[in-house]
Amino acid sequence: MGQITVEKNVGGIEGLCVITPAVHGDNRGYFMETYSQRDMAEAGLDIPFVQDNQSMSVKGVLRGLHFQKQYPQTKLVRAIKGRVFDVAVDLRSDSKTFGKWYGVELTEENKKQFLIPKGFAHGFLVLSETAEFCYKCDDFYHANDEGGLAWNDPAIGIIWPELTGAYQGNASAEGYALPDGTPLKLSEKDQNWLALKDTFRF
Repeated sequence: MGQITVEKNVGGIEGLCVITPAVHGDNRGYFMETYSQRDMAEAGLDIPFVQDNQSMSVKGVLRGLHFQKQYPQTKLVRAIKGRVFDVAVDLRSDSKTFGKWYGVELTEENKKQFLIPKGFAHGFLVLSETAEFCYKCDDFYHANDEGGLAWNDPAIGIIWPELTGAYQGNASAEGYALPDGTPLKLSEKDQNWLALKDTFRF
């Protein structure tokens, strides 16, 4: 399979993959292929990516849980600086794991990538002083199509590492912090998303 190792259906959730690239290093530094269409296709992951995004966030920032409603995206994400805990939540109505989540730590050291198919909500928490985060998407961003879920919905039950605080019945960041006292930081929009049961009708 060339330059990548692919762990498929992680957490027992069909379609989620953790990808580890081969890193070639010596006393000068290292080299790796961050993406190869050929290697991905050989692994059964033939995805036509159309957009690359990059963000920088400071410690304690949580972005998510986000999805696009009419134009869902497959994402291939990684941290190129720092350390984040990255999460995907299955929102596929016909899936036996609907509402289940899986998380993986992505760091500049482990160089792992997380493949999140269409039909998932996505978010991450920054655990280092800063983090730079890159992701490939197979559809473009549609500003009026964004949806979201409460990052702390107890029905989903995400265990965010190192984060302490008590659920107050909403997605507010108030009262949450990392062990060194860094407060949780969310956008106003991310503090107003609703729970799974209030977002999707069963």
